[in-house]
Amino acid sequence: MRTVAVSLLLFAAAVYLATLKRDGFLGYVNAGAEASMVGAIADWFAVTALFKHPLGLPIPHTALIPKRKDDLGKGLEQFVGENFLQEQIIRERILSIGIAERVAAWLSVPANARRVVDEAAEITALALSKVREDHIVSLVNDALVPRFKEEQIAPLLGGLLSEALADDLHHGLVDLGLEELHDWLVANPETVHEVLGERAPWWAPDSVNTYVINRLHLEMVRWLAEIRSDPTHRARLALDSMLHRLADDLLGNPATQERAERLKLRMLEHPAVINTAITIWNALRRALESSLADPDGAVHQRLLLEAQAAADRLRSDPELRARVDQTAADLAVFVVERYGNDITAVITHTIERWDGKEASRRIELHVGRDLQFIRINGTIVGGLVGVLIHTVSVVIS
Repeated sequence: MRTVAVSLLLFAAAVYLATLKRDGFLGYVNAGAEASMVGAIADWFAVTALFKHPLGLPIPHTALIPKRKDDLGKGLEQFVGENFLQEQIIRERILSIGIAERVAAWLSVPANARRVVDEAAEITALALSKVREDHIVSLVNDALVPRFKEEQIAPLLGGLLSEALADDLHHGLVDLGLEELHDWLVANPETVHEVLGERAPWWAPDSVNTYVINRLHLEMVRWLAEIRSDPTHRARLALDSMLHRLADDLLGNPATQERAERLKLRMLEHPAVINTAITIWNALRRALESSLADPDGAVHQRLLLEAQAAADRLRSDPELRARVDQTAADLAVFVVERYGNDITAVITHTIERWDGKEASRRIELHVGRDLQFIRINGTIVGGLVGVLIHTVSVVIS
């Protein structure tokens, strides 16, 4: 485009020289060519002055972009901040998009739901693989253990135990324990005989010891069966009373609280705490990685069902869509209000890092075609204006 503009200038100069001191029609052509040269040179000067000194001459108010690129960046930053990153503009735009409806329509396509699940599984697996054992050790030693040491465990345990007792949550655990112990006694009479036989008096005849042990085993089985089947059994009531007293002591008895704190510290300082944490983490990670790696596994299928269910709820529930859209708008406004200045500052910081000549070159390359059209238009319009002025001059004279 620069070549075209220069060629038009040279053509106008050639026409001007060829028609110099001619009258009649050629006089009009000469006047038009002269004006075309003036227009072309004037617009060349104006365009060039934006980016550099014309002909290398330090003419005032030229090379504007290299000199004032920082001011340009600040002005652009302010313009974007004032005209785009405003709460009302952002909120109206987000709400008009209909994010919830679009997400629902997109997720309702099985291939898209599968893509979301696959991407989420891959990212989760990658994140899991980045967590090393020393990270777990550091988390436990540096974050969890010091925090647990500072926290009074007795009131916490007492409160939890009181709530559990008030809601009878412990009955399920007691029933499970009774069931398992009863079944174990029934299934392992030989083990019970061996354990009790070790405590039998050596001087008693074997037949007597065997009879007593068998009787004890039978009575234990019957006793556990009675407790299991009777919700108001004395043993259950005694256990409830003991637990209630323990909860009260944990909440208000200094001696019990002190013992609980000592027990907590012994447990936290035991080496098994770290080993247990690492073991639990490794087991959990292996299970998750195995599940995430299977595209047809239970985790993937469950996530697919949840994604499709979420899409169905969004499509069928206008109130839910409205809440989602409002939440998205609130989130966008929050981000703009909190980080808007940082976002727009990227413009200033980027332009400030540019060299003046580099900034001028980048902008000129971006808008250079249009700038050369200015020169071309100046050449043509100048020629037309020159012909018009020459015509007026001839008419007047």
